[in-house]
Amino acid sequence: MSQLIQACNTILDQLSDAIKQLTDAQFLKPSKILSGSSVGQHLRHTLEFFVCLEQGHQQGVINYDKRAHDRLIETDREIALEVINRIRSFVNEQTSDVLLVLEVGYDLNSDENVSVNTNYFRELTYNIEHAVHHMAIMKIGIHEVAEQVKLSADFGVAASTLRYREETMAVER
Repeated sequence: MSQLIQACNTILDQLSDAIKQLTDAQFLKPSKILSGSSVGQHLRHTLEFFVCLEQGHQQGVINYDKRAHDRLIETDREIALEVINRIRSFVNEQTSDVLLVLEVGYDLNSDENVSVNTNYFRELTYNIEHAVHHMAIMKIGIHEVAEQVKLSADFGVAASTLRYREETMAVER
């Protein structure tokens, strides 16, 4: 499972690096391309899924719909960095899998949830994929509001895509 932990740490490092390059104004600036959302809002959304996983790990039940929508994470870069560090510490401390229950609710006319059996490493995998997806969106917003920011080439790109690109380039040589 060290592969999952390493992947998560890489993502958190990339997010941290991007945030440190943004000014406060750029972090908060609504992006036209992102339908008026800011980079900070997308970051908050991404991080809160990890926070839900941490809370669910402690309680045995995860419900991503019950995110806090903490405006401080999306408006204060220092708080966002603290949350990233807390997530990193939590992920690095987990060495064994734990059975969990995932609660989901898709009926807009009901508060009733469906419970699905899952486990910690499955949910960590989901969080990694979810983060990569939102990092791809953040990259678009960052390029719009902060042209000076230098992101790594693999920021917001799935590992499978990176492998495919590498294989394709090797064949073309």
